[in-house]
Amino acid sequence: MKVLVIGANGQVARHTLTKLKDERHQVVAMIRDSAQAKELKDIGADETVVADLEANFDHAFKGVDVVIFAAGSGGHTGAEKTILIDLWGAMKAVDAAERLGVKRFIMLSSMGTADPDKSERIRHYLVAKKLADDHLKRSSLTYTIVRPGSLTNETAQKFVKLEEEIQVRDASISREDVAIVLAKVVNLENTFGKTFEILNGKAPIEEALGQL
Repeated sequence: MKVLVIGANGQVARHTLTKLKDERHQVVAMIRDSAQAKELKDIGADETVVADLEANFDHAFKGVDVVIFAAGSGGHTGAEKTILIDLWGAMKAVDAAERLGVKRFIMLSSMGTADPDKSERIRHYLVAKKLADDHLKRSSLTYTIVRPGSLTNETAQKFVKLEEEIQVRDASISREDVAIVLAKVVNLENTFGKTFEILNGKAPIEEALGQL
């Protein structure tokens, strides 16, 4: 499959390029700066495309089978940038995929998105994520929405807790583990039309995904 990773220079996305390559997909990294191209090709991208979420980026979808939206302003940016990237950029990507004939769309979202009012500190971020997720759910696309908890830079454990909404949030999850999940769900039909949260836990990733 030819997979477009939007926000490819992000920390989770960089791991995702490598994991997609391990799964033998053809990987296209969407970047804002052409200077990033060589490094991203070194870690897994077969090709790069320069495009800006704050402008028109239809050209990035040429020949693509799957989109992974991994762009994000982060929970600590101001509301304006969050709206432009996490909300408006994601919605534009969903609309472009529909318009240009891409059927499969994987959204990297965030734990807590189901009820943003529970987190006053980053509520604006979670509201943006929820609205983007809801827009994807209303689309005609075959979607999977992945909502990780607090992220770390630890080496992948390859074991997770995976539920529609995790009630006991007693762990974090490594960015590398999130990337493994994103790469695994590309062709995993039982994840189609599903939204779930993940933390590091006790279940092997493939087993946890297989039980959805």
